[in-house]
Amino acid sequence: MSLFRLDASILPATSASRALGDIVEAEWTAAHPDRGVVRRDLATAPIPATAWPAAVTAKFTPEADRSPEQVEAVALATRLADELISADALLFTVPLYNFGVSQHVKTWFDLAYTDPRIDPQGTALQGKPAVLATVLGGNYGEGTPKEGWDHSTGWLERVFADVWGLDLRVVMRPFTLVGVNPALDAFSDLAADLKQQAEESARAHGRDIASAA
Repeated sequence: MSLFRLDASILPATSASRALGDIVEAEWTAAHPDRGVVRRDLATAPIPATAWPAAVTAKFTPEADRSPEQVEAVALATRLADELISADALLFTVPLYNFGVSQHVKTWFDLAYTDPRIDPQGTALQGKPAVLATVLGGNYGEGTPKEGWDHSTGWLERVFADVWGLDLRVVMRPFTLVGVNPALDAFSDLAADLKQQAEESARAHGRDIASAA
């Protein structure tokens, strides 16, 4: 009985997405002090980029003929899927990088997705409560100059909720570069409000998945 937590920020010490995840995790732990947290940190332990093609080609190769790389990739895919399947609830902290899904998150998803329990026909994750905590350095919402430039959040929602069937909640904090990038100084008050709203949402979602698990 556990919470699975995936972190993706490459700057752990100053990560805004991890900070939101900490809030969600704290609510989970408060409700379930006897349950552990299983962690996978893609910044400190990235998935090898070669693992996905090795796992895919292994499906078309008799087990006795698989290369050591294929055997290792399939075993890693199984471990990734096991982490998701065995958890009571899931937490993903994933920042926006360069307007899209970071390569290490995509690599993790692609490899896990080769496991038949959570591939297009698999249902092992159906209905499992989950939170996606994501942050954006700028603001790409409706009416902003770069509306629609966030190509990460929508994809993550699609694969987590629609492909894997998770009972997904999303908490988003835009404008995390306010106070870092002087060009955004005019948005300081708005950024502070958005930060507070995101933290409140993280607390609510944390309580929600704790009660649902």
